[in-house]
Amino acid sequence: MNEEGYAMVPAHICAACGAHGSLVLEVRDMPFAYHDQSTVIDNVHGIFCTTCNEGFADPAHPADWQRLGEEIQRFTHKVDTELAAEMRAMRKKLGLRQADAGKLFGGGISAFSEYERGKTQPHKSTVLLLKLLNKHPELLDELRAA
Repeated sequence: MNEEGYAMVPAHICAACGAHGSLVLEVRDMPFAYHDQSTVIDNVHGIFCTTCNEGFADPAHPADWQRLGEEIQRFTHKVDTELAAEMRAMRKKLGLRQADAGKLFGGGISAFSEYERGKTQPHKSTVLLLKLLNKHPELLDELRAA
């Protein structure tokens, strides 16, 4: 056990899958997917499991994992910002006020304001329904009637 009371995993055992002797030091390109977009963070030094493919920080290269985290954060922010703008454009195209969209799609009166400011993320079903209505605005009246 370490100072915090956690059991320590021997260096030769993968902490993710428990495989013995499958850890290797490598430099890899790390794929990352978020919502419906993906990116690759290049040249990350790490300890990788050849059994489950999980990666862990290499103590000799801590800056690589700091960079990985920063690039993931930038990417997710970019995707969230794009989604917020897309939500606003689709809602406006349908002629809906934010409060009306919140009532129609659920989430309450201020839900779309929060989505469009990137304060909260909409449920996938909300995004999909809004995209469907964007392509088929004639269905809006049918939705309102339901």
